[in-house]
Amino acid sequence: MDDALDLRDVRITAKGVPLLSVSTRIAPGHVITLMGPSGAGKSTLLDFVMGGLSPAFRASGSVWLGGQDVTGLPPEKRRIGILYQDPLLFPHLSVAQNLAFGLPRGPDRRARIDAALAEIGLDGFGPRDPATLSGGQAARVALMRTLLSGPRALLLDEPFSKLDAALRDQMRRLVFDRARAAGVPVLMVTHDAADAEAAGGQVIRLG
Repeated sequence: MDDALDLRDVRITAKGVPLLSVSTRIAPGHVITLMGPSGAGKSTLLDFVMGGLSPAFRASGSVWLGGQDVTGLPPEKRRIGILYQDPLLFPHLSVAQNLAFGLPRGPDRRARIDAALAEIGLDGFGPRDPATLSGGQAARVALMRTLLSGPRALLLDEPFSKLDAALRDQMRRLVFDRARAAGVPVLMVTHDAADAEAAGGQVIRLG
């Protein structure tokens, strides 16, 4: 099976005015970066790929994933993970429960959560309330929660932009190394050329 993320003749308009036109194929384990000014439609394109395009926009074209046309599927059926600028952790769940969200039940579930916390430098943080985490800690938990869910593709909407320089480098390595190892195609939106450089691969400029 072809595990690529394939955007075929995607065209998006806003109030009848053309916003963007994109055709691209992201091979498994590779990253394509979208860059451009605010309002160019970068995040709107991610919404279309996720299946959550606002009614304010109209789109044509198709999204293929793993050799399947997923354009008509609801977001929960696509198994596409997304990371935003803000971590968006579930406030009513502990850190460990946030990580467990999306993980299949099994005898190794607890061990996988503990290993994930250790990998992101938060060993022992499982019982903590997300509200007690720093911004960088919450970002790491959100990242690992997405990766543990086993996404077939990963979308990044400037998830590194609010991190300090050292943590930003660490998070980039973790995301891109994990994606390459798992063979997951990645589509990233950023304003930071350093993000694109760290990701490697093609850069598409919009607007």
